[in-house]
Amino acid sequence: MARDVDSTVKFNTSVINQLNTAAIRALELTAEALHTEIVQAQVVPRDTGTLQNEAFFIDASRSGQSEVALVHSTPYARRLYFHPEYHFNHDKNPYAKGKWFEDWISGKNKDFAEKAFAEFYKREAGV
Repeated sequence: MARDVDSTVKFNTSVINQLNTAAIRALELTAEALHTEIVQAQVVPRDTGTLQNEAFFIDASRSGQSEVALVHSTPYARRLYFHPEYHFNHDKNPYAKGKWFEDWISGKNKDFAEKAFAEFYKREAGV
C-alpha cells in the first residue's frame, strides 16, 4: 500500500540567526567568566602582575568561527606554564603554580566552561 505524502518545511531564518548570535555571545561571555575565574583563583605565577593582568587577555577575534582564546602574551609564559617544578613565589598569589589551566581542563573545575556556556546561552537566546 503506497501512499502519496506531501510535506513542506519552512525554516525561520531570523530565529536561527538569533540563536547563532546567542551562541557566539555566550562563547565570548564564557571566555570572560573563565578569565575572571582563573585570576580570582590566584593560580597564575605573579611577580609584578604582568603575566596575570595586562598580558593575560581574551582573543575573541574568531568568535564567529566558534573559537576564542585565553592568551598570555609574555615570552616567559610558556616556560613558567610547562615547568610546574619551579618554586613559585606565593606572596602575591598563594596558589601560584605551573600548568595553571589544568584545573579547568581536566581537574576539579573541568565542567566550568560547559556549565557557564549553557547558562549564558539560555540567557542570550531568551530560553
